[in-house]
Amino acid sequence: MESVADIEKRIARARLTFDEVRSEIGRVIVGHQELIEQVFIALVCGGHCLLEGVPGLGKTLLVRSLGETLSLSFSRVQFTPDLMPADITGTNMLTDDPSGRKVFEFQRGPVFAHIVLADEINRATPKTQSALLEAMQEQGVTVGGKLHRLENPFMVLATQNPIEMEGTYPLPEAQVDRFFFKLLLQYPSRDELGRIADLTTAAPPAALREVLDGAAILEMRQWVREVPLAEVVKDYAVALRFQSAWSAELDSCRQGAGAVGGPAKCLL
Repeated sequence: MESVADIEKRIARARLTFDEVRSEIGRVIVGHQELIEQVFIALVCGGHCLLEGVPGLGKTLLVRSLGETLSLSFSRVQFTPDLMPADITGTNMLTDDPSGRKVFEFQRGPVFAHIVLADEINRATPKTQSALLEAMQEQGVTVGGKLHRLENPFMVLATQNPIEMEGTYPLPEAQVDRFFFKLLLQYPSRDELGRIADLTTAAPPAALREVLDGAAILEMRQWVREVPLAEVVKDYAVALRFQSAWSAELDSCRQGAGAVGGPAKCLL
């Protein structure tokens, strides 16, 4: 068993790596320092994030930049009312094999990437939204009775617009419960708007440097789960989850964290 000193060294190493990632993303993203940190925390904890903010705050650029600095594949899905589940997961296509016979071949959808941006997820119908449920929870999709595993690490970053709610479909509780964080994007300050204007009117910056790869992220995930957890901290996390979901006085269930809420707080 490793000593506490060894664990502290690994955590310090992970912190230095995150500082490099944040510095690299800061070349193209103005502000949102706390948001970048929370997204990185969700990534190393194996969770997903729901980003809420008005259009034009750089959500797509943030996610794409994160994929570049982490040397991970990235895909973007624009959710619309006519989007179908097969447009996300993929479908079986009739093709010809080398011998000329007709066979079904699975064509992968955009969910087969390390980082998936589900843009304006509340624009699609609940049927399409649920297509992400199995992918987010089980890290795989089932098409035609066959399970297709997703790449690891895998993370979904979904966005929704809090202003224009006409023609939208609220996320089902079962899907909201699968997000590790719900993060609110704040409007930039006056100084940040000036820096954004400088970046967008100047020459394009050089390509972002790759700081981490998938194997290093999986190693960090293992480190997170090896950190000793005090019993009092675990009890507090369980109590928070229990009090948010059940009221003995009212003898009724209230909306709150699901059963995964306790373990998620422990990972934090």
